[in-house]
Amino acid sequence: MIASDINDIGQLAHELWPDASLSELFDDFNRMITSDNDAAFICRLEDHTPIAFAHVAIRNEYVEGTFTSPVGYLEGIYVRPAFRNRGFAKKLLTMGEGWVKDKGCVEFASDTELDNTVSQQFHKRSGFIEACRMICYVKKLEHL
Repeated sequence: MIASDINDIGQLAHELWPDASLSELFDDFNRMITSDNDAAFICRLEDHTPIAFAHVAIRNEYVEGTFTSPVGYLEGIYVRPAFRNRGFAKKLLTMGEGWVKDKGCVEFASDTELDNTVSQQFHKRSGFIEACRMICYVKKLEHL
């Protein structure tokens, strides 16, 4: 990822995570440019139109289902709907796997929502093995 990719990656990320603000996403990806633990990859058409991106990271904390540390992690991957099922996600995943291998990782992990069956199918087709299923809870604490 280079600085000139930030706007395009931010726009694609906003399509994937519409609840996040564009400015937050731009800030996050700007910080990643100098990070040794994050990388973003982008696919463009021949006319340079951005159509897909992936964000991979190195996680040093425990990652569910893994046995080593650090672990490469697919933080997000997105292909615009009109360009799906043409191999772009696979290309991005391969680039991300290569990057984490170069960083010394021997495991690569990811997650998806329980109801995101499209993502689950992509992960299975890509060689990921389901490690667990969980439901996360949160509770607001009252201040005295």
